[in-house]
Amino acid sequence: MKLTTALHTFFDYYLSGIKGVNQNTVKAYRDVMKLFLPFAARYHGIQIASLTLEHLCSELILSFLSHLEDKRGNIANTRNHRLAALKSFAKMLCFLYPQHKETAEKILRIPQKRIQRKLIGFLYPDEIMKVFKAVDLKKPDGFRDYTLLHLLYDSGARASEIATLKLDYLDPQNTTLTLLGKGNRYRAIELWPKTMELLTCYIESHRAIPKPLHQNSVFISQRHEELTRHGIYRICKKYLQTALPENRLKEMNPAHSFRHSCAVRLLCSGCSVAEIRNRLGHEDIQSTTVYLHLDLSRKRHIQKQFLEYVQSSIKLDPKLEEMIDWELKEDTLAWLDSL
Repeated sequence: MKLTTALHTFFDYYLSGIKGVNQNTVKAYRDVMKLFLPFAARYHGIQIASLTLEHLCSELILSFLSHLEDKRGNIANTRNHRLAALKSFAKMLCFLYPQHKETAEKILRIPQKRIQRKLIGFLYPDEIMKVFKAVDLKKPDGFRDYTLLHLLYDSGARASEIATLKLDYLDPQNTTLTLLGKGNRYRAIELWPKTMELLTCYIESHRAIPKPLHQNSVFISQRHEELTRHGIYRICKKYLQTALPENRLKEMNPAHSFRHSCAVRLLCSGCSVAEIRNRLGHEDIQSTTVYLHLDLSRKRHIQKQFLEYVQSSIKLDPKLEEMIDWELKEDTLAWLDSL
């Protein structure tokens, strides 16, 4: 059986029809196959169209993984992600093509490479305040960025979840927000009054006029389109670099640091691991228990002051509107690419 035929089944039927994965997963697996197919063809000295399932072997997979690290400079974590995509393909072979079960099981037995876990990069409450103050509300996108940073810290949401946030996900009356997370799973969380009021004010008075296809998106870019997760990453990086010294940013992912900071805040507040897991949308509780190993004794009085700040109403801060004096203005490989 041709490998390309099995790939069509994998992408067109198995991933979407049987597993129901989201489009981000499809694109990630597609990118792996775009790297793997040319490598496999070179490894066997044939054309991509001539590859069959019989050409798959553990030696080929291991050579491909070594190629990723040695030639492409991929780290072990990236290597493991590539291997996960190939193992998902092998699981499909076991399920839909049992005659190739032996080949698939050899791929599934390839172990993940051990990696050194990085330190959790999170911000203390006083540092969060510095980041908030770094936003210039007089600039055209100042209020949007100010609202975005508050929402990231309050919700603990992933950048991708904020990027795909829709207007009808908000419930200002009950101060709740619905997030669409990994695995197409929805979860509802409660926001602080200040965060919800900032969102309401931004949407009503400061949100740029979006293009027709992006009417329902909450955060709009300068191009009047839905703000992407890469855009959110750049915004977070910009204000973190402005507010904090360079040595604090070395082990910190700009957007994800707000998510970690939210988890640390919840832990300091006495929330259980299960509560933190539900808010962050972790599927595996082991992803949440990593926060239990942190030393969180620093500046608890600052944490208390910060909670009083975020739980207050923006109506108590008359200087906020005075700082805003601007106006919004309008301003097979080919097939894999199409997925």
